[in-house]
Amino acid sequence: MASRSGRTPSNPDWWRGAVVYQVYPRSFQDTTGDGIGDLRGVTERLPYIAGLGVDAIWLSPFFTSPMADMGYDVSDYCDVDPMFGTLADFDAMMKEAHRLGLKVIIDQVISHTSDQHPWFKESRSDRTNPRADWYVWADPKPDGTAPNNWLAIFGGPAWEWDGVRKQYYMHNFLGSQPDLNFHNKAVQDALLETVRFWLDRGVDGFRLDTVNYYFHDRELRDNPPAVRDDDGPGLDAPDVNPYGMQHHLYDKTQPENIGFLQRFRALLDEYPDRASVGEVGDGARSLKTVAAYTGGGDKLNMCYTFDLLGPDFTATHIRHCVTAFHEAVTDGWVCWAFSNHDVVRHVSRFAATQEERSRVASLAISVLATLRGSICLYQGEELALPEAELAFEDLRDPYGIRFWPAFKGRDGCRTPMVWEKKAANAGFSKGKPWLPVPEEHRALAVDAQEGVEGSVLAHYRETLAFRKRHAPLVDGGMRFLDTNEDILAFTREKDGETLVFVFNLRRGPQSVRLPEGVKVAQVIPMPGFAPAFDKGEIALDALDVFCARLA
Repeated sequence: MASRSGRTPSNPDWWRGAVVYQVYPRSFQDTTGDGIGDLRGVTERLPYIAGLGVDAIWLSPFFTSPMADMGYDVSDYCDVDPMFGTLADFDAMMKEAHRLGLKVIIDQVISHTSDQHPWFKESRSDRTNPRADWYVWADPKPDGTAPNNWLAIFGGPAWEWDGVRKQYYMHNFLGSQPDLNFHNKAVQDALLETVRFWLDRGVDGFRLDTVNYYFHDRELRDNPPAVRDDDGPGLDAPDVNPYGMQHHLYDKTQPENIGFLQRFRALLDEYPDRASVGEVGDGARSLKTVAAYTGGGDKLNMCYTFDLLGPDFTATHIRHCVTAFHEAVTDGWVCWAFSNHDVVRHVSRFAATQEERSRVASLAISVLATLRGSICLYQGEELALPEAELAFEDLRDPYGIRFWPAFKGRDGCRTPMVWEKKAANAGFSKGKPWLPVPEEHRALAVDAQEGVEGSVLAHYRETLAFRKRHAPLVDGGMRFLDTNEDILAFTREKDGETLVFVFNLRRGPQSVRLPEGVKVAQVIPMPGFAPAFDKGEIALDALDVFCARLA
């Protein structure tokens, strides 16, 4: 039976090998002229998204919020913030997405709330109210200082003093984002009911923000310093942030989280064809955490880590990340991505010069589309948008404002989508956008690339269509081939079809001979690439890829 969103049961494993397109609603399309994108804007642009050939969209938070952290500080889990529209707008968006064959995944930010959430207002009122234990409260040390040495990702201690209760409350992010106390079962119950609210509206899945941050150590023990091969600086935070100097042994990734994820999965399993993907930020422990959270078939369907969200775009690094995942996670599933709303756009991270950005963008999606796992694309990457350079006075991200100028924050990847090269604000809004539209983005607008052979936009569409045409790329097996370390070579196999891929990620040509026993039956050029092949010898240009079906 169809829901109000038009959703009908389909394939329970639709998420396995799916291509997910992340929409950052406030920067996608504004329909009201207030300079902020909205749900009606998302609905208006759904045909464009569907036309890319993706399977699902992931919506960043649109819930009621004071927007101290751009919606990741929720004050009502069961309503739409007026700046984005209404629940009716959400339902209309869902119905249109399902009509177009798109699944809808929404962001669940449940490790913390806004300090404006009614739960927190009640909790902080005194120490005896019904929700007094719904957040992480602790007495000060005898000298008045915080209970322990835990740090907040956005700077400073992870503790904020409250004069009414005369206690500290914990916050992993902003002081206005108090952490919920997951050791209290009533908190878990209430959160799961908010999840059920959206399941009943027909959503297809949930992206769980900071999924390993839910529980804290009951004894509030101090974190030890980070050491080599541990949570070193830069793994959990940029190296200008002292957060990375601790091994986060006690403030996150606690064993009790497994039980909650099992409860979460049991709820999802009450509804047909629903899925979950967790965001794991856990330094060197990430793969171990992903294995625990996705193994056994009774927790998350898949997770993603930050392994491919750094500056390294080399064969060695990619092979190491993929190999390490498959060795650590034997029965789980991964979602790979090169960009999202929290990191510098990947053409700026990977391209050595401005001139090679389009080539790097094309090669990057070719790599992503052939790896084993699901993949997530971030709005604008299909246009090869670079990171925007913004002035300090234009920043809205509290993280960037706090650590400027050593770290410029996340606003550079959150600027408005560019739809029309010559339109006001590139077609995003008729009003002043909440973040500036970079002039260099205009030349890359959708209408400037639409119908242009060889454009990055065309390449994305062709590559995603190529992925769907070949079953091994969706959920087939994967095996790396032994070559020199500058070449990324592997096979994908399913139902008797084996494809081989050889990527040259170097800035110079390479000649590669396939290993003994690897016999090519048919060369199948990937979109945009056509290296020479003769008697087992592949002549690859710089940033090139070879594909063939094996005998």
